[in-house]
Amino acid sequence: MLTRRASLALLAGAAASALIPAGAFAQQGVDLSPEQPGRPRAERDEEAIRLIAKDAKFAKDGVFTVANNTGRFPFSGYASDTKTVIGAEAEIGQLVADALGRKLEIVPTAWADWPLGVVSGKFDAVISNVTVTEQRKEKFDFSTYRKDLLGFYVRKDNEITIRDPRDVAGLKVIVSSGTNQEQILLRWNEANVKAGLKPVEIQYYDDDVVLYLALDSGRADAYLGPNALLSFKAAQEGKTRLAGNFSGGWPTLAEIAVTTRKGAGLADAITHAINTQIRNGNYAKVLARWNLTAEAIPESRTNPPGLPKA
Repeated sequence: MLTRRASLALLAGAAASALIPAGAFAQQGVDLSPEQPGRPRAERDEEAIRLIAKDAKFAKDGVFTVANNTGRFPFSGYASDTKTVIGAEAEIGQLVADALGRKLEIVPTAWADWPLGVVSGKFDAVISNVTVTEQRKEKFDFSTYRKDLLGFYVRKDNEITIRDPRDVAGLKVIVSSGTNQEQILLRWNEANVKAGLKPVEIQYYDDDVVLYLALDSGRADAYLGPNALLSFKAAQEGKTRLAGNFSGGWPTLAEIAVTTRKGAGLADAITHAINTQIRNGNYAKVLARWNLTAEAIPESRTNPPGLPKA
């Protein structure tokens, strides 16, 4: 297996960061205003409110405080005022807050810091692309709101299709180090090699600009990553296309969830609130606004089966 990282010289020459620039979105017609006039809002949901446990405690009176690892659209990012958090996860949080009769407060939080913040009560919940796992269920409760979907994206004129592990044999595939998708790709490659197929040439890059240059130039055949991020970029720029996707829990299904402290007494209420928004169409509007329709779930669940423990 060949491992390739972008050189320091290439990284120094890349002007953009790993985040997709907000200015590029504005040019493509995505609303980056802090007001977000098109954002769906929910009615107060009395049944959801009744499901809040009597001993449940919120971080602030009258507020639904949500941690979010603000960084990448379509999940979340900053509006044109550089301080208001917008994106699909902000809108899911707004629907839940509205349904619970509370004001939404989003707290930008480093990924490594949300678990302690939720357990300690600093945050009521985290809405930040958190996958349900059996290990996490030991400390947290979950209310699902989206499929965990991974995607292979290729240059727009590349005709390859990837439907199963055999389809990646012999390809040059980009993946991020230390991710769930890397572990899946490594398992696929191991199975292919045992079956006598060509190995995958796995490539790693530390900068998105260099990564997409490799894809565009043919140095790489495909990029495996979270479908939501890659599909949004494909829709905005028109340079790549989906070659195949599958669950982030492959070979089992995986889901993304609003995450609360275990036993906090909020999960049932949040799940009911989300299901109401699925039924009344607000949920679909949020996904459509941020190109996430493929990740839609028919119904939210409280504490669904998670992935097997590692």
